[in-house]
Amino acid sequence: MGSTNFTKSVLTVIAVVTPLAIGISTGYAEIGVAICFGAFWCNPSDVHGSLKHKVYGILFSAALVMVVSFIGGYLHFSPWLSLVILGVVSFAISMISSYGFRASLISFSGLLALVISFAHTPDQLKIYEYSLLVGLGGMWYLALSLLWFKINPKGQTEEILYETIGRTGKLMKKRGKLISELSNRKKLLKSLFLMQSELTEQHDTLREILILSRKNSGRSVYNGKRVLVLAQLIEMLETAGANPVNYTKMDKQFQAHPEFTALFQNLIFEMAEQLQMIAAIGNKPKKIPKHNHLKDRFDDLALKIQELGKVKDAKSYEAFIMFQNFLEYQEKQFDKIKRIKWLLSDHDVASEEFIDKEILKRFLISQDYSPRILLRNLSFRSTIFRHSLRMSITLMIGFVLGNLFAFQNAYWILLTIILIMRPNYGLTKTRSKDRTVGTIIGGLIATVIVFLVQDVYVYATLALISFVIALSMLQKNYKLSAIYVTLSIVFIYGILQPDVMTVIQYRILDTLLGAALSYLGFLFLWPSWSFQEIRKDVAKSVAANSTYLKEISDFYVHKGTVPTSYRLARKSAFLETSNLSSAFQRMTQEPHSKQKNLNKIYELVELNHNFLSALASLSIYIQHHTTTEASERFNDITSKINENLSSVLKMLSAVSKNSEKMNLDEVISFQKQLPKFQSEQVNLSSNDTHEFKRNHQEEQLIWEQLRWLYSLSANMMKLTSTL
Repeated sequence: MGSTNFTKSVLTVIAVVTPLAIGISTGYAEIGVAICFGAFWCNPSDVHGSLKHKVYGILFSAALVMVVSFIGGYLHFSPWLSLVILGVVSFAISMISSYGFRASLISFSGLLALVISFAHTPDQLKIYEYSLLVGLGGMWYLALSLLWFKINPKGQTEEILYETIGRTGKLMKKRGKLISELSNRKKLLKSLFLMQSELTEQHDTLREILILSRKNSGRSVYNGKRVLVLAQLIEMLETAGANPVNYTKMDKQFQAHPEFTALFQNLIFEMAEQLQMIAAIGNKPKKIPKHNHLKDRFDDLALKIQELGKVKDAKSYEAFIMFQNFLEYQEKQFDKIKRIKWLLSDHDVASEEFIDKEILKRFLISQDYSPRILLRNLSFRSTIFRHSLRMSITLMIGFVLGNLFAFQNAYWILLTIILIMRPNYGLTKTRSKDRTVGTIIGGLIATVIVFLVQDVYVYATLALISFVIALSMLQKNYKLSAIYVTLSIVFIYGILQPDVMTVIQYRILDTLLGAALSYLGFLFLWPSWSFQEIRKDVAKSVAANSTYLKEISDFYVHKGTVPTSYRLARKSAFLETSNLSSAFQRMTQEPHSKQKNLNKIYELVELNHNFLSALASLSIYIQHHTTTEASERFNDITSKINENLSSVLKMLSAVSKNSEKMNLDEVISFQKQLPKFQSEQVNLSSNDTHEFKRNHQEEQLIWEQLRWLYSLSANMMKLTSTL
């Protein structure tokens, strides 16, 4: 109930109902309807993000719907002219999506305005007056949105922040399960990839809100503390993926010492639980959980690992080194949790602890709004171009069928098409199914209520409640939202006309036809399949990982302070790997005939994730430990790994693969020559001082990660050469 989605839906109902009620009560119903439409159409662009971007989004929506309403005012003069205008204007509006996510929502507002133009033509107002009033409706919604922001300026930030903390806890819990669930690991990894992708998107949204928010005297400390919390959460994502060795070696050690499996799992689960508790309580500093119990778990585990280290046996010593490294990764997570608790409490934070705003801005992904973006997308190679063309033609077909068979509300077919059709197959198919099922269920519920109740005041109340729930559930549960949309529409028509059963019948029929057209339109009108683009996504991820490896290598060689370029490379690596996971997820939702090389693509996705995991392990270790001087051998190996990655990129870019295939024997030969950490060669009878063990920890972790990275890069080469 307290979510921003719910408050936004209540705000929308107020923005829609108020001018309508005033207009009807004063005898200026058409003015009320025009303002009501303008407010409703600007609602989609009011999404999470900075206040500046939100205001610009609503303003652009208001301008667009005003222009579209003016054009739409002339649609009723000639059906054939209307058909042409519908096709051309819908294509132009859909192309706005070239400018990113917020632009796609502005585009959606324009399409809504265009479709409703077929349903409503002003009788008393001139067309230009009507369109100006629609624009005024957009301004009215913006005013309400800004007023609510003044009343509750922290609401959006708090919701996304605590949601991100909770999701980080879920990610950690899933990571903990990977320690023991060997048979289920593939399934766990798939869901983990998806979760990492969602978390990376949340980091970007939160980063935008916090960095671009105007810092006035009342909110600077608040924003600064939240920025520091975000920094901890981003580092926790990196640490969560880190392993001291690859899973195969890890499994062997846990099988040899099974008592440590439960100890480590319980430790990770406890940390995950603490994060989820912080997320559940929200902004209530006094209820933040204590970490005494968690500290006891760490102490017990550290003691058992130290006891293992006293065993004068090579295999036990190797396990000790690995467990000690793994424990230190978890200690880093614990430190971050403690810091998050401290930042979210009432403690004062010194201003010098805030991260420089100008440096932070470099981590934002800025959207290019130049005309060349639009021109670049005017090609069949562009997914947006094909989607826009597909949308316009499907709408034209829907318009012709609606008029040809004299549907009661033909515009409902068009409305269903713009609500369902999306640039990718998986989402279009899911929305088609959810919209159809939701409409049928909503229709059945409405039928029962209409038979039992014949009261317009009850209908009005139920219509308002259904409308609020429908809008608040739109992003989280589309099927449930479709049920409530149907209920609200049926109840509104129940107030306006007595024959409600006919309305329900046509509502279901129009939805079925619109859903079918959307699905078939995607299948037969220049479909965009993921296998056509996945190669580019893999290449971007490999390139980002390569850059991150170079930054890690430079830092290990030169030591000192972690540079901004290092953090930017890390962000890019996680972002591109996240994008690759999303692209693969879309591919799995497509028809089997379009899932070309699916198993090999999945292997590449998994290899990329494992590569990033190994990089994260190196990164965290060298940042938080005093390391020895980098050897020539280290430089040689990192150079060879980068050579392998360069070869992968060449093959992915369709450069001749023959020369790369010829180098595979050399790659395998070099891999065999790589030194291993040999526990048998360690002189355990010597004085095992802290420095003695620390050097072995560094040796084991660095060489294990380098061997793993080289092996992964070699496997990428082999796999890519077969694609």
